[in-house]
Order: sequence, then structure tokens, then C-alpha cells
Amino acid sequence: MWGGRTGALLRVWGLWPAGVRGRRPLGCNAASLAGNNSPQCWNCGGPGVPKRGDGFFCPQCRALQPPDLTRDYFSLMDCNRAFGVDTAKLQNRYQQLQRLVHPDFFSQRSQTEKDFSEKHATLVNDAYKTLLAPLSRGLYLLNRRN
Repeated sequence: MWGGRTGALLRVWGLWPAGVRGRRPLGCNAASLAGNNSPQCWNCGGPGVPKRGDGFFCPQCRALQPPDLTRDYFSLMDCNRAFGVDTAKLQNRYQQLQRLVHPDFFSQRSQTEKDFSEKHATLVNDAYKTLLAPLSRGLYLLNRRN
């Protein structure tokens, strides 16, 4: 009934069809969801993504989670928040993240995970390109300062 893309979007938004076992009903309290500090997995509804590590995958079902678009590029790429960046470390981190989230590795997964993979890969690419070039890194630092 709620399979495919529609079901996945309902799970991502926290809206579950009423009467489906193991799921929250549609009438859940949005305020309580917003106040919850530990996000739930879109796929299994399990407890949130761990705060330690990258938080790319659900610890229960190993499904790729939606990217945090508000995450700072420096924290994503595991760099000190400064103008001087170790470019070798940056390149290693970029390759490590691409091995985790590149869309080629999600070709046999659900469409939702494919979409999340594309968004993660785009975010990682943007972070890498921004932090690699000194001018764009400096502008990024200035823009994030406000």
C-alpha cells in the first residue's frame, strides 16, 4: 500500500500510515518529533543515528540516512576550522567519504537510498572543492563567520 517512493517519503517525514505494525500513526504529535534530539531511521524507524562517527548509516539496518545539509564543511572533511588545511589529509578524507557514499555503490538499493547517496556525494564534492582551493576556502570561512 505505502511502498516505493511514497512510503519512503512518509518514513523520512515521520508520517506513518495508521494501522501498519511497528509504525507511528499519521496523527503523531509533530511537536514531540521536533523536540526529539535523536533522529529516527527513515527505513526501520529504529533509534537515531549515533552522534559519534559520520552518522551516514543506521546502526540497525545499515540504510543510508539523509545528509545533514547544515553540516560545516570542515567537520564533514575532518579538518581544523582554519585557513591552513592539510591538503593530503583532505584528499584522503574525500576518497574515504566517496567510498562510503558514491552512487555507484547504491545501484542495487532502494530509490530513496540512491537519492540520499547522490545528495551525500554532491555535498562531499562541494566540501572538497571548496576547501581545496585557498580562495574558496577563505570565502567560505568568511561566509560562515556570520
